Amino acid sequence: MSKLRPTGSFVALITPFNKDGSVDFAAFAALLQFQQAHGTSAVLIADGAILAAPSYICAPESNIECFFLEVADATDLPLGIYNNPPRVKSDLHWDQLIRIFKHPNYVVHKESTARVGQVAQVLAAKPSVSVMCCDSPNLGLVVPTMSLGGHGTANMTGNVAPAELATISTPWTSYADTENFKATYLKLLPLLHFTYSAINPVPVKSLMKALGLPAGDLRKPLTNLDGEAFANGLRIVQELGLDKKYGYKLRPLSAVAA
Repeated sequence: MSKLRPTGSFVALITPFNKDGSVDFAAFAALLQFQQAHGTSAVLIADGAILAAPSYICAPESNIECFFLEVADATDLPLGIYNNPPRVKSDLHWDQLIRIFKHPNYVVHKESTARVGQVAQVLAAKPSVSVMCCDSPNLGLVVPTMSLGGHGTANMTGNVAPAELATISTPWTSYADTENFKATYLKLLPLLHFTYSAINPVPVKSLMKALGLPAGDLRKPLTNLDGEAFANGLRIVQELGLDKKYGYKLRPLSAVAA
């Protein structure tokens, strides 16, 4: 397979389930069409693989580096690294990442630490990969990543606001790009904070159900948001005008829980 380097908005698409727990493939197709229609560059499901360090094992970072290279040697698929210490309890240093990215099968890096310096060092090395970051405002990486020449975001919020995430994930090539980024990012901050107000994908999937998108139930043991936390998401959608823009039909908590 050719060495694809996605740029722009890379949406971690939610998985829609039927009541019996099976994947709702018709809903999946509808969500893919929705993303395609609103500027999303790629979705996280299929033509390659994004690798995170094995969770729970908590191997030394040197072992993880070797593991990632062994995986790359064993496949022709385009690959990405997802450095996410809160999820896997290990954290790759930029020196390790830069060595890994010399392998021709690696095409994407997603950083989910809060270290601007890490992103800067990777970008300074000019590896042949798209350098992306999480859209969490708490990590605070979106502005510095894009300003330093980053290639986009690998995000959750694009499930609900795909066009807006496409705008803030556009690599900067002109003054207009920076102005569009600033206006959209600042406006979208309440929704970005909502996305990460609970463990993923609880906020986004709960909100999608309330907006009439074919999301299905959460995988057990996770459950939907409720109460004020849920109501806050609906208020944000209305205040941003996303319901009118995308034709969302807001539903009450009782309907979502059914």
